[in-house]
Amino acid sequence: MIEFVQSLPIWFPGMVAMLALMIASSFFSASETALFYLSHDDVRGLRVGRPREQLVASLLSDPDRLLTAILFWNLIINLSYFAVGVIVAARLSDDGQRMAAGAYTMASLLGIILFGEVIPKSIAVVFRHRLASLIGWPLARSVATLDPWIPLLHRITRSLRRAFWHDIPREPMLDADDLERAVEACQMRADLVQQETQVLHNVLDLSEILVEEVMRPRTSYTAMHAPVHLADLHGRVPPTNFALIQEPDSDELQAAIPLTEFSDLPDGDLQLLAERLVYVPWCASLAYTLQLLRDLFSGVAAVVNEYGETIGIVTYSDIIDTILLPQPSRARRVLRREPVLEVAQGQFHVDGLTTLRYLSQRLNMDFSPEADSQLTLAGLLHEELEQIPVAGDTCSWQGCDIRVIDVTATGQLRATVTRKDGDR
Repeated sequence: MIEFVQSLPIWFPGMVAMLALMIASSFFSASETALFYLSHDDVRGLRVGRPREQLVASLLSDPDRLLTAILFWNLIINLSYFAVGVIVAARLSDDGQRMAAGAYTMASLLGIILFGEVIPKSIAVVFRHRLASLIGWPLARSVATLDPWIPLLHRITRSLRRAFWHDIPREPMLDADDLERAVEACQMRADLVQQETQVLHNVLDLSEILVEEVMRPRTSYTAMHAPVHLADLHGRVPPTNFALIQEPDSDELQAAIPLTEFSDLPDGDLQLLAERLVYVPWCASLAYTLQLLRDLFSGVAAVVNEYGETIGIVTYSDIIDTILLPQPSRARRVLRREPVLEVAQGQFHVDGLTTLRYLSQRLNMDFSPEADSQLTLAGLLHEELEQIPVAGDTCSWQGCDIRVIDVTATGQLRATVTRKDGDR
């Protein structure tokens, strides 16, 4: 023991360096766990928080880049740590202190496991929200430092994959129809089978439903030019729960303010609390849109047509309603009432905004949409009549007689749909 103390100049500088490397390793280990343990709603809350919280949210918007940087620096630090440990142990061994060298090696190994990995990760799980707001600036600097090398690392990864794992067999893809049949064939408790089966079917239908079918049309929401103040809302939260901001020189949407995310809104410019929008084409599936919203931690997607014009929006909660409700209806969300009312045996009053999918469900009819087919009752009437519908116009659709009974000045219409067989 006396000899070990006397050899302080041999091992003390190395121990100081290893302690510094251990602290750096614990920082990156805790950062990885804290950030990637945050939920989707947690990250959305960071996006409208303080500048350092917004910085963390921007890092998480590209998780591959962030994780690559964290793992790279953690690997470099750990390799340096063990390299210093090997050098110190070799010097102790050359000094004739072989037992001290072995003990030093074991202590350094246990130290990096406990204080560089296990303890920091455990603390990060519990205090992830507080840590996320503290690690933003140093972590952003670490990621930015590695940015010039990330493309090279990706090329090396692709080259190694092609050289050594080029023959990895592709997993067979399951068709949505196969999954539908599997859901119908599964055995569940009688009191849960109807509800759970319906939710599973709704999830599988996300790959077939176009975002245009669920979106809120442009005429159903209000957007404002910046700056936006609390007084501009007239004390009311819009039905979408978002205050939509337009671009300065056009009517296209630029950002959205998640009003329900805050318990108290400032009197100043609310644009400082806005989050960016996701843009999707009208022909995108609802499954793709949901994945994009989750990946970018956004709450609103702007739907654009083939000319790049915004024709509507769809919110994250709209898609969740489509999954969880037994009979999801875009028209019910927009109009805030039931869009299909039965007025007589086999006769219904239907709003033009109602989708043909929902109308088919209410009429107990099979619905099999074709490519480029109309999605709403109003669109069907425009296509069949080849003109703007007026009161009294009639047409037929899948065994039903449709008669327009009211058309408003803004183009919204209401029609009577009658089953020819008179069945419900």
